[in-house]
Amino acid sequence: MAGMFAYESSEVDWCEDNYKHSENVVEYFNTMSSFVFFVVSPIMLYLFHPYARERNLAVHLVWLLMIFVGLFSMYFHMTLSYVGQMLDEISILWVLAIGYALWFPRRHFPFFVKDRTTFSRMVLAITVVTTLSSFIRPTANAYALNCFALHILYSLGLEMRRYAPLTWAARTRRALRLAQASVGLWVLAISCWISDRFGCSVWQKLNFCYLHGIWHILIVVATAYGSTLVAYLDASYEIPHSLPSLQYWPRDDWALGLPYIALRGTAKTRKGC
Repeated sequence: MAGMFAYESSEVDWCEDNYKHSENVVEYFNTMSSFVFFVVSPIMLYLFHPYARERNLAVHLVWLLMIFVGLFSMYFHMTLSYVGQMLDEISILWVLAIGYALWFPRRHFPFFVKDRTTFSRMVLAITVVTTLSSFIRPTANAYALNCFALHILYSLGLEMRRYAPLTWAARTRRALRLAQASVGLWVLAISCWISDRFGCSVWQKLNFCYLHGIWHILIVVATAYGSTLVAYLDASYEIPHSLPSLQYWPRDDWALGLPYIALRGTAKTRKGC
């Protein structure tokens, strides 16, 4: 058991030199970059609250779990331990599972699933089995998790094609801009992840081994953008009476910011952010 918690007991190692900046931290920049989870997640919890109150308070679980993803990511990169790796990857798996259970469109449910409660139970059962299976070949877990993104992108493309003709131009432009930003951020993030994993020798020659840390930052922001987009599409179909609209924090007219859903049709949940 002690070996599972021991430093560098994981088979996974990233490009950053070990113990270069601290004798107690294996990968310093990969560890420190995980702090972005603790900055973005609480802000998104706050921004999502009006939508969560109107739709389902379980929405908060996504960003609560993202805080744990950050915590376990820090522990993993600080120690490169087997337990740290598994905690990091399993927490990501459960974030994806909750997202699927909450937001996967009803029209794409399997034919034998009639309601979201049944679908959520099915997702829960699959996630439990997948969690147990992740211990069989831990080095393959990260690749399997990234494959989920391809299905999410495919489903998102189908939803955007359906959404655009149903709404007036200004709302469509905002949703399309958010979709493009979400996909762009994910492409940049996965490019950093792949480059760090498979192009390490090149980056070491350039003395630039920080791509995995950049991946942390980009994937958190991409998750904020992507989750807001799917939540907005969900609100447009499931609670249209709330008149959802896309806005950005801290200023809606800024080119960069964190997106959120403003509900103009429900006074009790209206919040100015």
